[in-house]
Amino acid sequence: MLVHLSTLDDPRLEDYTQLNDVKLRKHLEIERGLYMAESTKVIMRAICEGHTPRSFLTVEKWLCDLEPWIERATGSPDGGDTPVFIANEDMLRDIVGYNMHRGSMAAMHRPPLEAPVALLERLRGGEGARRVVVLEGLVDHTNVGAIFRSSAALGVDAVLVTEDCADPFYRRSVRVSMGTVFQVPWTRISSLDVLREAGYITAALALTPDSMPLDEFSELDSVKAEDSKIAIILGTEGDGLKKKTIAEADYSVIIPMAGNVDSLNVAAASAVACWQLRLPETRSDSVQ
Repeated sequence: MLVHLSTLDDPRLEDYTQLNDVKLRKHLEIERGLYMAESTKVIMRAICEGHTPRSFLTVEKWLCDLEPWIERATGSPDGGDTPVFIANEDMLRDIVGYNMHRGSMAAMHRPPLEAPVALLERLRGGEGARRVVVLEGLVDHTNVGAIFRSSAALGVDAVLVTEDCADPFYRRSVRVSMGTVFQVPWTRISSLDVLREAGYITAALALTPDSMPLDEFSELDSVKAEDSKIAIILGTEGDGLKKKTIAEADYSVIIPMAGNVDSLNVAAASAVACWQLRLPETRSDSVQ
């Protein structure tokens, strides 16, 4: 149903209100089982992955761009029983906290997380995930979103995040990822045990004295094997990986640096590692 707003006091807008309060949003979104998709492209990707909207929020001039996706998700271009809130640009800016380009949003139902083993086993048509990224303790939503975007682009099958890692479905992560957080399956993980037991070679990106250069690691027979399963482990933006995690990983790996630079930003490092370790079918892909 189309709902033309004249005030932001409408109680049906409570999913969207107070979006500027980061701590409140983190709490409320998970508590209410929702996340925010911002921009038509992100909404499109969420709906294409089967996610269900609770409501939409847009300005009149962008409604036509959103209508095909409203219809795909709800069966009706006006949303049917799902509210489609129409606001002016000033109202939308007050809600979001900044001027939105091609302003549209949707409050989406948050899908339940899968158990790690079940997730890894079902991928690749039941043959199991071959390339996995593990994020330990990352707190910057921008980095999380950027890593998901690289993972999607470079053929990563799944992303596993620790309990203390930022929420991939938080609005900034979703926005920075351009909605690719909906394309790359992910769940939370409590230890590396599940990866070891499933036969993954675990590679911790860490600056340690015995770290192996990434290009040398990628040439190991076990890594180049046709059935190789690799998990790339990335740590926090400041301190890196925990000592226990590095000790438990099969290999410690570094990206060789020039110019007296110690290391790359974690999002950039993830892209380099995922590219170097991508599977043959990804290597042969070309952009048309």
